[in-house]
Amino acid sequence: MPRKIYILDTNVLIHDPNALQRFDEHDVVLPIVVLEEMDHVKKGLDELARNVREVSRQLDELSQECGDLSKGCPLPGGGHLFFEMSNHAFDLLPDSLSKGSADNRIIAVAMSAQNDSPERQVILVSKDINLRIKARALGLKTEDYRSDQVVSDLSVLPSGKVRLDLETWEIMAENLEVLENNHGNHFVVTWPDDMALPFKNSFVILPGDREIAMRCNEINIDERRVHLLDILSHRTERHAVWGIQARNLEQNMAMNLLMDADLDLVSMMGLAGSGKTLLALAAGLHQTLDMGLYEKILVTRATVPMGQDIGFLPGTEREKLEPWMGAITDNLSILLGDEAQNIADILGQNRIEIAALSYARGRTFTKTWLIVDEAQNLTPHQMKTIVTRMGEDSKLIILGNNAQIDTPYLTAHTNGLTQAVSAFADWEFAGHIALKASERSRLAAKAVEVL
Repeated sequence: MPRKIYILDTNVLIHDPNALQRFDEHDVVLPIVVLEEMDHVKKGLDELARNVREVSRQLDELSQECGDLSKGCPLPGGGHLFFEMSNHAFDLLPDSLSKGSADNRIIAVAMSAQNDSPERQVILVSKDINLRIKARALGLKTEDYRSDQVVSDLSVLPSGKVRLDLETWEIMAENLEVLENNHGNHFVVTWPDDMALPFKNSFVILPGDREIAMRCNEINIDERRVHLLDILSHRTERHAVWGIQARNLEQNMAMNLLMDADLDLVSMMGLAGSGKTLLALAAGLHQTLDMGLYEKILVTRATVPMGQDIGFLPGTEREKLEPWMGAITDNLSILLGDEAQNIADILGQNRIEIAALSYARGRTFTKTWLIVDEAQNLTPHQMKTIVTRMGEDSKLIILGNNAQIDTPYLTAHTNGLTQAVSAFADWEFAGHIALKASERSRLAAKAVEVL
């Protein structure tokens, strides 16, 4: 089968600086207009500029080792990289498309490659939906860039819980072992062969009139033995954390993970109003101010606007971030009550810091309760940057909702939240829970359902 020819759009390289290594034995063509577009955004300290500079370094190394660029530069997968600089491609564009448009110039290069190599499949790769539509209208084959997908099917993303039906539980209960320890009843069950084993620190929900959730404390893969710890069925008002009590079973599970000092990472995915931020702050305040396990609480998030950007904001870093941290200050007002008069007093008195994601690089967070809010707007690279900054005696709390992604070119399949949940699902020092119910108000719950 002839090798394919892939024409790359600028956004592919910006989105994944290592994209050139993802095309196996096939050839890659880079229109010269892509280099021109990259040149416009290479300066700066943001993620976009850093990615562009990384791509430029790779292209420089490839071109230096290549010698004769007209014969193509060898790529790691066995294919070759070609730079397209000819002008005759513009003659193939219909008059209705402007020749001054960078997107149209990339389409023209794809049309030229298709004419010059009719025996090979030419594919234009772009994360720009409109560009792909225009190209298809002109008879070109197009694809979204899929090599950055963390998961191909969101249904396999861990939820942090397994709900057993009555028949399955009755079979498992026949060989049930009951142990007692200081933490409550400890059950050992044999897991059915036709069911995937749960992860450690996930939860098993037992059937009954009143659902009971037990936490998977230990997993014996070879014998398919699962140790379940009954630590959630007896929680009462005295178990409220900083005045906040779990309102449903899922919030109870989340609070159990947050309060476990042995876990280094807890991720929570949930719809708007499910209580992610409030639970994370309450648990953080309790363990920082009351228990002294951490020296400070640090909150960060990607500063991506939901609608039209309001432009640059004046002031210090804290003052610039205040509009982005409204969810944090709203929840702090609930937790601190009358004490929460202004943001400066709240943060200073309760050892809480807010920081822009841009300043995480190079830092090390020790004895820190670090909350990453709106993590669905982070790229996998940004998520890796944060996780690798975590020092000793710290805990990372990752919060997000894959239904509210505001970052261009990110999807639920490709963002940093999905990557973190998938990558740490089976790690013994991490826990994850998906929250489904909205507890903000009956109006918010109905909105989640119908809008």
